[in-house]
Amino acid sequence: MKIKLNSRIGDWIEKSGYRKDFIAEKLEVSVKQLNNYISNTSFPNTHRLFVLANLLGCKVDDLYEVQEKPSSTKDS
Repeated sequence: MKIKLNSRIGDWIEKSGYRKDFIAEKLEVSVKQLNNYISNTSFPNTHRLFVLANLLGCKVDDLYEVQEKPSSTKDS
């Protein structure tokens, strides 16, 4: 089974009221890189996920929605 992660980072940032430049500074990344996290173009490392979750007042699990996709072959 394959899984797909859909970023909910943008939703949490919007709820937080923080500006993207503030969050990017706290994560020590550019705003462009933060936008890549929001758009699923790239993913933050584990340390940054925990910093981001702490900053936004949520759990790391809340930052992504997991969608399971059935694989084309059955697992044994």
